[in-house]
Amino acid sequence: MRKALIVGIDHYTNLSPLSGCVNDAYSVKAAIERNADGTLNFPAPQVLTGTSTTQKITKRDLKDAVRELFSDDSEIALLYFAGHGYIEDTGGFLCASDCDTGDDGLALTEVMTLANVSRARNKVIILDSCHSGVVGDSSMATGLAEISDGVTILTASTADQYSYETPGGGAGVFTSLFIDALNGAAANLVGDITPGSVYAHIDQSLGPWAQRPVFKTNVKTFVSLRRTEPPIALTDLQSLTRHFPSPEHNFQLDPSFEPERFSEQSQDPLIPPPDPAHTATFAVLQKFVKVNLVRPVDAPHMWHAAMQSKSCELTVLGQHYWNLVEKGLI
Repeated sequence: MRKALIVGIDHYTNLSPLSGCVNDAYSVKAAIERNADGTLNFPAPQVLTGTSTTQKITKRDLKDAVRELFSDDSEIALLYFAGHGYIEDTGGFLCASDCDTGDDGLALTEVMTLANVSRARNKVIILDSCHSGVVGDSSMATGLAEISDGVTILTASTADQYSYETPGGGAGVFTSLFIDALNGAAANLVGDITPGSVYAHIDQSLGPWAQRPVFKTNVKTFVSLRRTEPPIALTDLQSLTRHFPSPEHNFQLDPSFEPERFSEQSQDPLIPPPDPAHTATFAVLQKFVKVNLVRPVDAPHMWHAAMQSKSCELTVLGQHYWNLVEKGLI
């Protein structure tokens, strides 16, 4: 069982209104509800949106929903919040529609208490709000986070920073990158998208001068947030160890591996014709090249490597996946 609570609040009775949080909430729902192949990922995620005086999210609504999210032993309980955040010397807060000052919102310490004591195996908290990086920090010791086993936190900014919208508004910068990551930008070669790969994508995209995302975790292994179409078939990936008996092996090529050649080369008796078995293997090797697992040796392209009877070898990434295949981890 995988549960997701998605909250987006644009309407505030006493605080300044926002414009992109509700859009962000529905975008997150659309991205995580199903995997790329259409199978259910987070079935029927609960979406709370604050859009007007007649549809607002009170602090009580927000706290009750967060408590319900973390109330059982689900495989994963995911909280996403987009809206105003507030910080003072006593800690940080998620602002509901009925907040007057900010410190009357849902305290992040309460969110962490509910997550830390939850029986859910994986608790993922994703916050696109100002000052959200303070979540999980100890109230007693500066620079110390208090996160129980199985909790992962990803926030749009540090405790001292604001979270920004994309140019023109309508979406948060952080959430836009989060959606890109879920749609495949952060997928590994088997199609899994983990909190760690999402953070890496957002971290690299924001650069050193923009708002800085914060990542905190206490897990033994990352859970997959979504599965997308892998860039290479699993059967092909698992054939790495068959084509390369060792990580350092050089795969020797010759013209019989290449199915295409110039007309004069076709007439040259010294150049062997394409061999169907070899060209099938060569097609797999070229797939490895496209995902940076293999590279030609002393040749600009695989065509040249084959026609010049050179070789190809595993890249550093290729050696990593070779070891995963060899150990039965893929």
